[in-house]
Amino acid sequence: MSVLTHVLACLFGLGSWVTICGLWVELPLIVPQIPEGWYLPSYLSVLIQLANVGPLCVALAHRLCPGKLNEATLIYSIVSLGAVATFLMAFFWRETVEIGGAHHSVPLFVLTFLVSAVDCTSSVTFLPFMNRLPPIYLTSYFIGEGLSGLLPALVALAQGVGVMHCVNATTVRHASLPGNASLEVNTQTGVVLHSANITTEMFSNGSVLMDAASAGLVPHYQPANFSTEVFFVFLMTMMLVCLGSFLLLNILPCVPCEPPSSVRKGSSEHNASKAEQKFMITSASSKVHCQSRFGTGRYSWPEVAYIFFVLAWANALTNAVLPSVQSYSCLPYGNITYHWSATMAAVANPVACFIAMFFPRRSLFLMGTLTITGTAIGAYIMGIAVLSPCPLLVNDIAGSVIIVGAWVLFVLTLSYVKVIIGVILRDEGHSALVWCGAVVQFGSMVGALTMFPLVNVYSLFQSGDPCNTHCL
Repeated sequence: MSVLTHVLACLFGLGSWVTICGLWVELPLIVPQIPEGWYLPSYLSVLIQLANVGPLCVALAHRLCPGKLNEATLIYSIVSLGAVATFLMAFFWRETVEIGGAHHSVPLFVLTFLVSAVDCTSSVTFLPFMNRLPPIYLTSYFIGEGLSGLLPALVALAQGVGVMHCVNATTVRHASLPGNASLEVNTQTGVVLHSANITTEMFSNGSVLMDAASAGLVPHYQPANFSTEVFFVFLMTMMLVCLGSFLLLNILPCVPCEPPSSVRKGSSEHNASKAEQKFMITSASSKVHCQSRFGTGRYSWPEVAYIFFVLAWANALTNAVLPSVQSYSCLPYGNITYHWSATMAAVANPVACFIAMFFPRRSLFLMGTLTITGTAIGAYIMGIAVLSPCPLLVNDIAGSVIIVGAWVLFVLTLSYVKVIIGVILRDEGHSALVWCGAVVQFGSMVGALTMFPLVNVYSLFQSGDPCNTHCL
């Protein structure tokens, strides 16, 4: 029965971020087929941050009407909404609406906002619900949360998203056509690789073939093994799996549960080792004069502030700051390096949760040490991104190995920190987990709002041509 509960908790956590993570990894196939083009990631970043209105409303409800919010009903509602919105996205993601004489992907934006609201709100609803189960199952939930990013990445790799090779091509233009109209033709086979703003009539009458402007290597992305519609149906299935797991966690009599935190006085150390229990008791007795009223009162206010600062910092780095420059840090080393870094970083998240299941260290000193280590690795990745398109060891296999390893260690260390903080706050009660989810979203929001102008407005990071990178 314990194994079954672990599996259900993992599958429940799977629905926390699977839709947003899936949408991001599918962008290489979505972007060429919508009018916004590569501006779409910027729009999505803003929509995801606006969706934080969901957790804000939940946090206010807990604050203004304590104990009145029915979390089970809310979780049923948001997961069902996520499944429906993802299903609709499979049919309407490429539909456009004309606004001010220009076409915009309004259906995609609306549905993206809905699934973002679902995923963001899960941070302040899923975690508090896990407070009803014994502490050991929280780590299984975090493993599922890590898999919510890994599974879409693996499916996208199987789909063939972004698989590219360079081919010799001639870019064809005509003086009578708009300046942004062009056609790329494989010089060896004559196959059209890409066309921009050229209609079928223009191509059929041969007018565009009168002026060959340039020739050289161009990236050619191979067709996907299955469509974007099928991928969105997969995401909907994952949301239904999450919904079914949550239903079973609520109705199965074999699923263990604990009484409210106010009743189970002294049970917060259930899974800590005897040495840790002795350390906690000794620390508490020596600091009675400075204890806070937060949770069980075990931690002083400076320690509480320290825990939440580390939580916000770790989530800002892992959820917003570094992901926004991942392409700049990896693509100069090649498309394969980029895919390996994205996939292995996604693997590192559940691995960190798995490690935390067997080594649930609650040491604040260890937490700080790992945070500093992860931040230092993140600083190296950021430095590589700043140097794009000619970073260190750009033409050396060692550069690829180092950047992939850096991404893995970065995600591994800070993911372990986030899990340990979740375990600590779980012992502090339901309210602490609500604050945990709110701080996770706050840190992610600050990181995203900080990076958005740096990447999209001030263009501090430069992308290179994947087929024509010349670095000394």
